[in-house]
Amino acid sequence: MDSVATTEIVVSLTANAAAEAKTLLDKEADGGKKGLRVFVEAGGCSGMQYGMVFDERRESDLCSLFSGVPVFVDPISADYLRGTVVDFNDSLTGGGFKISNPQARQSCGCGKSFEA
Repeated sequence: MDSVATTEIVVSLTANAAAEAKTLLDKEADGGKKGLRVFVEAGGCSGMQYGMVFDERRESDLCSLFSGVPVFVDPISADYLRGTVVDFNDSLTGGGFKISNPQARQSCGCGKSFEA
């Protein structure tokens, strides 16, 4: 992505998460036009669930940049995600992307859903 103006840092990526996202983004078709979209949607065992996908920027997105990785959050998800940190761990057990959300009143054991 040529340039992404930071509008608000809603979700932060650790160095490990940014490095892994960059590696995956480089493998994507049209990866240079995309960034990491972090969002919430209804579902999961606690009522809301997290989602991450490589996507193009939308006009209403709140945008930030971490180690060359654009991060996009829609305004509705931003209300649930402010202060969230995404980390990555490549261990064999329990590895993958981990989301730490200070606004979650309760999270389930899988770490993919939460109660707002």
